[in-house]
Amino acid sequence: MSACKRFTLNSALEVAVAAARAAGQIMKENINKRKRITAVTSHDVKLALDVQCQKTIQKILTDSFPYIPILGEEGTLGNTSSEMRWVVDPIDGTVNYSFGIPHACTCIALQIKDETKKDNSMYPYITQIGVIYDPFMDELWTAIKGKKSKLNGKTIAVGKHTELKHALVAIGLGKTSEEVSANLPYFCKVSQLALKTRIMGSAGLGLAYVACGRFDVYVERGINIWDIAAGGLILECAGGVFWTETTPKSNFFRMIATNQALLKQLPPFE
Repeated sequence: MSACKRFTLNSALEVAVAAARAAGQIMKENINKRKRITAVTSHDVKLALDVQCQKTIQKILTDSFPYIPILGEEGTLGNTSSEMRWVVDPIDGTVNYSFGIPHACTCIALQIKDETKKDNSMYPYITQIGVIYDPFMDELWTAIKGKKSKLNGKTIAVGKHTELKHALVAIGLGKTSEEVSANLPYFCKVSQLALKTRIMGSAGLGLAYVACGRFDVYVERGINIWDIAAGGLILECAGGVFWTETTPKSNFFRMIATNQALLKQLPPFE
């Protein structure tokens, strides 16, 4: 049995990176294999590999920090209202991955409760560590709150475009028919204002791409916490703006990721 690690943010980051890489290895080994689909909705799928990757992540995290609960897309472990918690999306971009499209990632965040800071984006939790791993490009984004974000160990920063007409904008349309219907008018508005718009299918990579300047903006009108907790911190530590707004649905947010100049030019949500 693995010994418990002494908790520091650096040690937690080390373990989260190991967990993300382990899940990424499973994803990479199975990308071109037939995948068992366990659930299908109007605009989403669930795979057996989602659960396998989350179990792999859980084992690595709990071996080192058994007292920290896990809030994951594929289920929870422990009391996720505790003072600390992991937030995990084992395969972000499952639909892409199910079709053999190598644009997906693993997202792991560590959050600590702080009820004194009511203006933070995910009150009462503040993300302290963010890890996003793309196994197909072997790209690893990491961040510790208060320090610079890194991509494969090198410091990154958001893009410098200040006009929306020069910006590359990513947008998510949602996972239900209602969300798609609500999002299409906004997509059309932004498409007329921006240089180009893209729908890529992975929230984690959308945030990571804004953080390192590949995208200028990423917008979601409805997104789960495990999709954005890690990427939101990585974006902020890269000098970006991570705007969120809660919705009536638990752990579900509206979100804009960009820089300060472009945030002011985006059409408002209706």
